[in-house]
Amino acid sequence: MPSSKPVKLKGAVVAVTGGARGIGLAIAEALQAEGARVAIGDVDVALAQKEARRLGAFAHVLDVRKRDSFADFLRATEDALGPLDILINNAGIMPMGAFLAEEPGISDAQIDINFRGVIHGMQLALPGMLTRRRGHVVNVASMAGRFAIPGAAIYCGTKHAVVGMTESVAGEHRDSGVNFTIIMPSKVLTELSSGTDAANPGIPSVTPQEVAAAVVSAVKKPRLLLAVPDYLQTAHAFYGLIPEWLQERGRRLMGDTGILTKLDHSARGSYVKRLASLSERAKS
Repeated sequence: MPSSKPVKLKGAVVAVTGGARGIGLAIAEALQAEGARVAIGDVDVALAQKEARRLGAFAHVLDVRKRDSFADFLRATEDALGPLDILINNAGIMPMGAFLAEEPGISDAQIDINFRGVIHGMQLALPGMLTRRRGHVVNVASMAGRFAIPGAAIYCGTKHAVVGMTESVAGEHRDSGVNFTIIMPSKVLTELSSGTDAANPGIPSVTPQEVAAAVVSAVKKPRLLLAVPDYLQTAHAFYGLIPEWLQERGRRLMGDTGILTKLDHSARGSYVKRLASLSERAKS
């Protein structure tokens, strides 16, 4: 349990990456409802500005892959709202398919968005928080950061990396006044998980609003690891005690390779197109 005092949400300055849609937007809405002053950062700045106007929040363009872009986002946030109290590293993508069939550009995009973006955010936001001896960094990872999913190898790798890095940094700064949380949702019902209904029927589903509620809870009562739904916290601890051969048998019974055989590619069409545009934008 973190020893630092929680950040009071009313009046707190919060920056949310990937905040224009999905989980990020739900988090922005939940924090705004708690009285926080919210900044939405997103590569889709037009959508971010539209949602910010609706919420009464602040919006700024953000490509988490680029350190300078992240620095500009945080600088603009503090110029508009004041010193940063909470950073929500939420931006992420999840392509699916066989590891050997994945295009290098899509692999690079996952590494840069899902992991390198979190590094950028933490390295840029933490110095100010440490100086002020208050703050909270919330990294939205995934239960895939603990349980490997065949058919999402690079995604799982990036989420494992976020979990490990956050635990390490939290240990470095355990007496700093800054809190750290890793949010680990199961399958979230957003465009990111589209086409997976038949592919992973055994995985519990949650809404973006449930993830957002977990973020609010973690800020009010700081915890390092928080699964969504919460009962998976216990399931994860129990899973580690099961012999490897029994884990594999259970996975086979659950059909954990469904992404490779039952993914509905037509249902993921619009999401795949958006991922392709992200990959192309990185080349320009």
